[in-house]
Amino acid sequence: MLDNLFSMKDKVCVVTGGSRGLGRAMTEAYLQAGASRVYITARKADACEQAAEELSALTSHGECVALPCNLSTTDEIARFGDAVAEREGAIDTLVNNAGTAWEAPLDQFPENGWDKVLDLNTKTPFFLTQKLLPQLKAAASAKGDASVINTGSIAGIKGDSSNTFSYATSKAAVHQLTRNMAFALADDKVRVNAIAPGRFHSKMTEVFENNTEQFEAEKRAIPLHRWGHDEDIMGIALLLASRAGAFITGEIITVDGGTTLI
Repeated sequence: MLDNLFSMKDKVCVVTGGSRGLGRAMTEAYLQAGASRVYITARKADACEQAAEELSALTSHGECVALPCNLSTTDEIARFGDAVAEREGAIDTLVNNAGTAWEAPLDQFPENGWDKVLDLNTKTPFFLTQKLLPQLKAAASAKGDASVINTGSIAGIKGDSSNTFSYATSKAAVHQLTRNMAFALADDKVRVNAIAPGRFHSKMTEVFENNTEQFEAEKRAIPLHRWGHDEDIMGIALLLASRAGAFITGEIITVDGGTTLI
């Protein structure tokens, strides 16, 4: 019974920003748990295709399919959604994970840095979910439910001293978007939740990790005294996409080693 609870057997998933970091870890989790196909997208075609090849080699039963795309514009969102819809009539899980950040002092923060981050981090999840609603509803109708998972952040929950104003704002917006979409799609049995990670080892956080003094200070401040690893995000991604999470919707779940307790 427990194996079935967390099984992704025969499920079809879409993970944006799936070529590296948290998106890649979630893609691996779905494939290892039995997903038949996981579509990933990333802005760099070569990296996206290489990741898909490597991830497909991890299992004998599932396939990772690369659909390179820059999801920062509505035209590209539509193109990507059409490409998925041409291949699949139903999608069990959509993970809106693609994101970016911008850092600058408050008195120097540029408008393009604000717009770039809000567009990709907040606008894209809404319009991609909208675009793929027919496929999500089809899966929910056939199998009992479907799942949308948005990647939020503890930056959207608590204040800090960093100068990532648009990033923190975008993630707070993602959290509220998640709640509102969960209400809107509940009757269609499409569940919508968000994962709010703390510090994880990734390309985006390399600059902090390479500063040994800052890295050690951050670890001391986190109640569990470490950063997150791939396995830490894989478990919650499986919970929210599988039968184990079938009664969970509208939640923002922190995965942060206790950082938001401080």
